[in-house]
Amino acid sequence: MNETYYQQVQLPSGTVHVYAGDTLFKELDYKVFEMANNNLQIPNQVYMSYTPDVHVGVGTCIGTTAVWNTKDGYVSPSIVGSDIGCGMRVHLTNLHKDDLKEVKLRRKLVKVIEKYLPVEDHARGYFSDIRLEHVIKKGLHGLPKKYIPDGYTPRKATSLTHVERSKFAFDENALNLFPEQVWHRSHRQLGTLGNGNHFVEIQSIEIAEDQREIAEAWGLLDGQVVVMIHSGSRSWGGSVSQYCGSNITKMMRAEGLGTADPKLLFAPLTHPLAQTYVNLEYSALNYAVVNRHLIAYAVREAGKDVFGSKFEMTTLYDLMHNYAWEEEHEGQSFFIHRKGSTRALPANHPANPEPYMSTGHPALIPGSMGTASYIMVGSPTGRANFYSICHGAGRIRSRSATKKLVTLNEFSSSLKVGTDDEIVVNQRSLESILDESPQAYKDVDQIIESVIGAGLAQVVAKCKPMATVKGAK
Repeated sequence: MNETYYQQVQLPSGTVHVYAGDTLFKELDYKVFEMANNNLQIPNQVYMSYTPDVHVGVGTCIGTTAVWNTKDGYVSPSIVGSDIGCGMRVHLTNLHKDDLKEVKLRRKLVKVIEKYLPVEDHARGYFSDIRLEHVIKKGLHGLPKKYIPDGYTPRKATSLTHVERSKFAFDENALNLFPEQVWHRSHRQLGTLGNGNHFVEIQSIEIAEDQREIAEAWGLLDGQVVVMIHSGSRSWGGSVSQYCGSNITKMMRAEGLGTADPKLLFAPLTHPLAQTYVNLEYSALNYAVVNRHLIAYAVREAGKDVFGSKFEMTTLYDLMHNYAWEEEHEGQSFFIHRKGSTRALPANHPANPEPYMSTGHPALIPGSMGTASYIMVGSPTGRANFYSICHGAGRIRSRSATKKLVTLNEFSSSLKVGTDDEIVVNQRSLESILDESPQAYKDVDQIIESVIGAGLAQVVAKCKPMATVKGAK
């Protein structure tokens, strides 16, 4: 029997489009459909879908794409998520996996990265030459030149061009709503990982045979070492979510808006509180892009310490999977939310950045710890889902359940501890990150198979983990 990768599910409040293989679809928690039914009650919605990694979140499932017409649309902080602008970044290096075959060297690299990359907060005075206000308003263009190391060599300069967007413009008057302590804490967190599922991972890539032409155009080579980064807008985005969420909750109560889920927040785009949220959300997107850029800067500095001044690290791409913004599709303006959902544009789509217009841009999909990640490219038929694909493996167990059900030996085996192929992790004890073990997540290969089977995207390269830097608990 042929596998099915797409289903329309009719619910009392409307239709949710589900992109998942038969096995993944059958394993979906019934709660994801309860949440979909609530989400579909937000007025004027024109489309809603789930990616194959969908799982229950707060107010809205992670793995959701929700679409409105801009002219009569709504914005929902719940369909963005609290970590606004959370996303992925990949840098290419001039190393081959054989350069890192010794476990001892991988451990050394991880240790040096930790020296440059604090998990939670930087010490006072660190990045004192970066004006947070400039970063919030101008994105990557607000950084001093020294943090854009390729800025003086235009042919190699990828920092400002190989990103989904380097700057988000917004009404800067909204920034006056935040007290000084928010600015201070957010400045200290700039260029830090945070904890949970955020990471820096050193990987080696394996090119897909049928996509070698695109891989070559992107500068990818078999066995090449790449750096994958997953992080978001840290406390700045958290402050936006908390401040705006509180005010929108009060407004919804006063105006009698809502669904069966009190945590599902929304407001019409014409409402002043919605406009405040959108403006501050865009400020958080600026923060998130710069945060990942500075994490990469720290890894680059560590690489030069370990491998010498000839070590290179150029940007392949940076994109996000938690946001709401305006997009044009076939001449019509839509306001699109993606929560745990990645945009994957095909070749010649006008929204591609210039360097990727002829190929489509890289869509960066992380696996779980110890499993492969993927670099994909969007397919033209992805227009059916507004060019949205998965954002990762997707949790199947809560953190507490994982700690009860998964043993340290199982986790250790997944990381090949004690072998020449050990995936080196910076944690002194695996117990501290047991809730991030592969057993807590769906099978990323099944997720990718669903995306391909549904005609949304194709794999360009498979990324195999060699070393991981995780945030502390």
